[in-house]
Amino acid sequence: MAQINENFIKIPATYLFSEIAKRVAQHKEENPTAPIIRMGIGDVSLPLPDASVDAMIKAADEQRSAETFRGYGPEQGYAFLREAIVINDFTNRGIDIAEDEIFVSDGAKSDTGNIGDIFDVNNRVAITDPSYPVYVDTNAMAGRAGEPTATGEWTNLVYLQCNSENNFVPALPTEKVDLVYLCYPNNPTGTTLTKEQLTVWVEYAKANNVILLFDAAYEAFITEEDVPHSIYEIEGAKDVAIEFRSFSKTAGFTGTRCGYTVVPKQLMGNTANGEKVSLNKLWNRRQCTKFNGTSYIVQRAAEATYSPEGKKQVKALIDFYTENARIIREGLTKAGYTIFGGVNAPYVWAKAPVGMGSWEYFDFLLKEKNIVTTPGAGFGASGEGYVRFSAFGSRENTIEAMKRLEK
Repeated sequence: MAQINENFIKIPATYLFSEIAKRVAQHKEENPTAPIIRMGIGDVSLPLPDASVDAMIKAADEQRSAETFRGYGPEQGYAFLREAIVINDFTNRGIDIAEDEIFVSDGAKSDTGNIGDIFDVNNRVAITDPSYPVYVDTNAMAGRAGEPTATGEWTNLVYLQCNSENNFVPALPTEKVDLVYLCYPNNPTGTTLTKEQLTVWVEYAKANNVILLFDAAYEAFITEEDVPHSIYEIEGAKDVAIEFRSFSKTAGFTGTRCGYTVVPKQLMGNTANGEKVSLNKLWNRRQCTKFNGTSYIVQRAAEATYSPEGKKQVKALIDFYTENARIIREGLTKAGYTIFGGVNAPYVWAKAPVGMGSWEYFDFLLKEKNIVTTPGAGFGASGEGYVRFSAFGSRENTIEAMKRLEK
């Protein structure tokens, strides 16, 4: 008889966003005409840039002819896209990243979840709290998280609290850890680390032989000069950090699916006997074994975002959602909320009224205001008492939602 990986059944049966969808569906069934405004899940509402769509049409048309047809591509990504990434995302910012340190994928969610494949199950993992659920759940699936507790935390994970008391800046671990997940601009809180604050983490990682797993999916929303767009802006970061990037929120590729991961060649891990091994080589082996590469058509669409027209169109998308975030921040402030984030990120983190938990307030907003948010408790214990508002909706709905809250 086949034996299952029992780590899967230790994880709570309901994924955060599935539970939200379930409650919204029930409310809609009970109130068919309810004018629901969705400000929960971070899906975008604007269409893809014209430059990307045109590039996909052209690439698809190439598949008609034997001379231009593409079959299997390189698992690491086509050279045309990797070169565009290096030049536009790194070289133009004064960062030295090589093409063979770029691995194109179907999105940052996949890569942040799969990166654990190259690390031993006995590594101790630290995670900021609250955090993106994928970091926790994939380590639990691998058996690295230990056992779930009554509070929803896991026995082998180290939780780094981020809250209003510490201005959402996580303290360095006080116990030995091997891997640390950092996401900045942060999902879900919308907060950031300055260059000085991120430097502290790089120096800590170098001094303690720690690998930083840095999720930079929202870097395009950064507006303040002292907030790094990449961890590699910090001296020495290539010795200790893997970075994850995404086209989902920058260019609307949530359904098109494309992202990439940077694994510097100088970044090393250790065997049990202390031998140094290149993590770049390990990730390359993992990808070549388990992944056949991102679609050629999609990679052409991603490349097009770096064209002059594509850059203008992507900026227009970012500007639109950034303005939505401003409207949400100002609307919530006017309505008396205590809020955080929303300046360098498309998320606004709002404190629920005194005495109300995250899910309780989620239900209130859904049933009384027909507004869907994301309950903070779904991102970890430190998220309890907060809800997340997403700026990825339409302008009309964003304005209407704030009007409803004013009442």
